[in-house]
Amino acid sequence: MADSHKRKKRRSMSEINVVPYIDVTLVLLVIFMITAPLLTQGVQVELPKAASEPMSGDNKEPLVVTVNKQGNYFVNIGDEQEKPIDNDVLVARVAAVLRNQPGTPVMVRGDKDVSYGKVVTAMALLQKAGAPNVGLVTETPESVKK
Repeated sequence: MADSHKRKKRRSMSEINVVPYIDVTLVLLVIFMITAPLLTQGVQVELPKAASEPMSGDNKEPLVVTVNKQGNYFVNIGDEQEKPIDNDVLVARVAAVLRNQPGTPVMVRGDKDVSYGKVVTAMALLQKAGAPNVGLVTETPESVKK
């Protein structure tokens, strides 16, 4: 009977309880899923440096979208360049030019008194039309010209 009651050696458990790690990982995943779209919103623009040089002439005439003081949009292509156009026409014209002539530089020229929102809206419409980069047309300050 003594043989049947032999003591078995107990082995230590070498398993790790991973349930808390899974919980933490899921919480981090949810946080990143919520914050990632917030970080990628916006219009991508390459801003010029303070002491920038004029653009190099690559023999392509740039497509220029002008925003006047009243917030109307004008494009330097087509028959009626002095006639204001709406958002849908702007996107359609720019998309057509970029399809036919890829690599065409796209510029935005805004009046100094127009609201910032109108210029940003123009840039967003250009991005929607497929413009990879959008430049801003500015005048050189008098202090730099001298």
